Amino acid sequence: MEMLESFAAAFESFVWGLPMVALLLGGGAFFLIFSRAIPYRYLGHAFGVMSGRYDTPDEPGELSHFQALAAALSNTMGLGNIAGVALAIAAGGPGAVFWMWMSAVVGIATKFFTCSLGVMYRGRDSMGQLQGGPMYVIREGLSPRFYPLAVLFSVAGLIGTLPMFQANQLTALIGQTVFGGTPPAWSGLVTGLILAVVVGMVIFGGLQRVAKVAVALLPTMVFVYLLMTLWIVLTNFERVPGLFVLIVSEAFNPTAVGGGFIGIMLIGVSRGVFSNEAGVGTEVMAHGAARTNEPIREGMLATLGPIFDTLLVCTCTALVILLAGNWQSPGELSGITLTANAVQSAMGTVGLLALGFVALILSSTTMFAGWYFGAKCFGFLFGAEWQNYFRWFFLAAVVFGATVSIDVVFSLISGSYGIMALPTMVSSLLLAPKVMEAARNYIARLEH
Repeated sequence: MEMLESFAAAFESFVWGLPMVALLLGGGAFFLIFSRAIPYRYLGHAFGVMSGRYDTPDEPGELSHFQALAAALSNTMGLGNIAGVALAIAAGGPGAVFWMWMSAVVGIATKFFTCSLGVMYRGRDSMGQLQGGPMYVIREGLSPRFYPLAVLFSVAGLIGTLPMFQANQLTALIGQTVFGGTPPAWSGLVTGLILAVVVGMVIFGGLQRVAKVAVALLPTMVFVYLLMTLWIVLTNFERVPGLFVLIVSEAFNPTAVGGGFIGIMLIGVSRGVFSNEAGVGTEVMAHGAARTNEPIREGMLATLGPIFDTLLVCTCTALVILLAGNWQSPGELSGITLTANAVQSAMGTVGLLALGFVALILSSTTMFAGWYFGAKCFGFLFGAEWQNYFRWFFLAAVVFGATVSIDVVFSLISGSYGIMALPTMVSSLLLAPKVMEAARNYIARLEH
């Protein structure tokens, strides 16, 4: 196990170096400037698209606009918002939260470009079904010499979309809730097997069932979680301004935990991308399944993701953890157990049980969506006619994730996310002029 932990940590450290952070932050800044802030200026239109006002049932695709957004958010708005924030603060201090914000701010522009391309360059799989995703954007939009990037994305996507992190953190939360933080050795395996059965019941129903479950459960669970965290924040409101000052000051404090300024920035950006997935490419697969012939409309809808996910939910989580103060000496607390301890200190056992229920639903919807994204990567590599077999591999990953350490799981998934981001960002940067050409045309029609 120690060898696996060392390998996973080295893998994540290698991927999430300065070049990757520069690609994501710099690329997002380029998209912001190149688009003349179009994604920000048309946020009102994005909400209109989300409301269903622009749904087109007769156009190609599998999901309505809201279902596509829910499918994308169900993969991002999960335990990354609860456990990922805790991991960021534990590793990089409060300053890491600032860089999570920065990843979301530029991520709004990134999602506009990547998800517009996901519809613009949809392709047919080996069974003739219309599909979207970075691998199809690369295959359909770029010359054949870039095809290895499509393969690289799909291989990394097979690992990055696996449900190991969700299963691991849900098991840890159950251990803290049911067994008081010291679960017996058999609990991980039992929890993993139960989760595998629940996940299997949904994913064997296909994308439509995944989308329906996400639409039914995600908004309610997010609302409940926001009520919990906002109650804690508002009851301690006099301390909140000081926490915002702390977050900003620690972001540039070279003596802070996490290796100084560069270390904090690397931790914050990597955890932010793990949360909102802007530039990773999973969101492109979700929005690429939308029922529409208007790529820019879907791209504008996708910009809401980082706002809901990182700027709203992750901020609430961060404030709850910082208010509790246990991040300074977490001891054996890590990931979701750090967040759970903070909630329990503010709301007691009722808060802990409520968090457990929310985490169960959010982690489940994330696993459902992860299967869909992984299956698309599997189908691209080996043929869509074989992707049903991926379900069994996916369910085995649920059990595996529930029985290994958080360090192994998070490093493997986070590193894979970084590799996925490379083809996604490179292809989006190369095809950015095509997006802007389509955006000018769409806006002209929208305003007349």
